[in-house]
Amino acid sequence: MKVARFSHGESISFGIVDEEENELVVLKADPLFAGFETTGERVPMGEAKLLAPVIPRSKVVAVGRNYREHAAEFGNEAPAEPLLFLKPNTSVVGPGDAIVLPRQSERVEFEGELAVVIGSIARHVREEDADDVIFGYTIANDVTARDLQRSDGQWTRAKGFDTFCPLGPIIDTDVDLANGTIETSVNGEVRQQGRLSDMVHSIPAIIAYASAVFTLLPGDVILTGTPAGVGPIVSGDTVEVRVEGLGALSNPVR
Repeated sequence: MKVARFSHGESISFGIVDEEENELVVLKADPLFAGFETTGERVPMGEAKLLAPVIPRSKVVAVGRNYREHAAEFGNEAPAEPLLFLKPNTSVVGPGDAIVLPRQSERVEFEGELAVVIGSIARHVREEDADDVIFGYTIANDVTARDLQRSDGQWTRAKGFDTFCPLGPIIDTDVDLANGTIETSVNGEVRQQGRLSDMVHSIPAIIAYASAVFTLLPGDVILTGTPAGVGPIVSGDTVEVRVEGLGALSNPVR
């Protein structure tokens, strides 16, 4: 099932995507907490503005260097355990929203990623039980001020600016990503290509590791790492991250 969060007129709603009719079937409330009961209303996709499909109540958990070739392009080894860091929920924006370049940085880069949306309270989850706490999957761009990442020696500022976590366009609760691909382009030119199966640490392993550190809450988002090929973006660019089965997340840069 594909779920969207959208604005229509003066209201913000959640809806199930009806691809055959190109419509959104409006839900009564946030499906993370209220299930999939509908109102009976339908909104044409062309009349809705898609928003970030989830605003994490608590945190965005990200995994660094989770593709070997990406780790190598910065002269690093892939870590033996998931390398975790956090992005604030204020960094989240939706499809079509601008990535705003901060005045503090002279080199901001894209990082296309698969994102996992947590659906229930998760603490000390076993790998074999990880699917039980996953609500669905979406696309992310882990935007990074690379110069600040290097100068600070830790990643909070470089990863945490407002607009540095585009998410969307939808959440898919059923997609099979076993053989999926991820691709990032800037102004139509492909810059990153990878297979999701190339992750060093699997999604169940990441969830087990993270939930042993801190409780994951419904709506928390996990970014699963980026393949090789990251690079700079400048004002006027458009960045598109595409994950097979999930569509494309596109954002302008200003």
